Amino acid sequence: MRYLNIILIFFGIFLLTTCKKDQVQVEPDHGNLVFNFVHNVNGYPLQTDTMIYENSAGNDYLVTEVQYFISDVYLHKSDGSKIMIDDWTDIHYVDNDISSTQKWDVYDDIPTGDYDSITFTFGINEEKNYSLRFVNPPESFMTWPEYLGGGYHYLKLNGKWDNDTITQNRPFEFHLGIGQIYDNGNIIEFVQNYFDIVLPNSAFSIEKNQTREVEIIMNIENWFKNPYIYDHGDYAENTMQSQEAINKGCMNGREDVFSVGEIK
Repeated sequence: MRYLNIILIFFGIFLLTTCKKDQVQVEPDHGNLVFNFVHNVNGYPLQTDTMIYENSAGNDYLVTEVQYFISDVYLHKSDGSKIMIDDWTDIHYVDNDISSTQKWDVYDDIPTGDYDSITFTFGINEEKNYSLRFVNPPESFMTWPEYLGGGYHYLKLNGKWDNDTITQNRPFEFHLGIGQIYDNGNIIEFVQNYFDIVLPNSAFSIEKNQTREVEIIMNIENWFKNPYIYDHGDYAENTMQSQEAINKGCMNGREDVFSVGEIK
């Protein structure tokens, strides 16, 4: 009987040990990611409120504000799999006047490994771009008029340009968002103009507990060239009611407005 008790005790200990081993959960390896947003003109940091720039149409111009949304950021692997950044938010607002918006500490845990590229949507897609989504500033200040399609601007790029025919500089509002098709002055259709960006040279790797920082550069001069030369004189003070102007801006934006700077 004594030996039987000893055997039962050892068997019980064995079962407890085995159960504990089975209950141990291995934490997946992951790191962290930070996006830093930079605004350049001709390879140098943007200087606001200074008439020192000339676009491809020959317009001298200055920039006062750069405000925009990016959304649906994906990290792509060589095997075709991808990870969407959306644990805390899938939409990020950037403002050249608000330094805190120019750094996005991604909340998501990023699995370790090698990533081939980074993609994102410039603006907000049709499903997510609905009015009153943002109730607090500064995002709420990006409202796109309801009668023009509602939702929010993709981009506000504001400034002034030198019109040789008058002595005073004229304002320009290079705004991108939902476009409209008109018939006899009436809106008959809305056009979703958001577009996807594949960031060139955006491959990176991440190790366990490592934080990687990726610099995303907006090259502002490229909004006004390639494939379309954009002349501020063609679209008066704003683009919001001209699908032609918005389309030109978006086509240029797809081309080479965004690039990657330092990855560290």
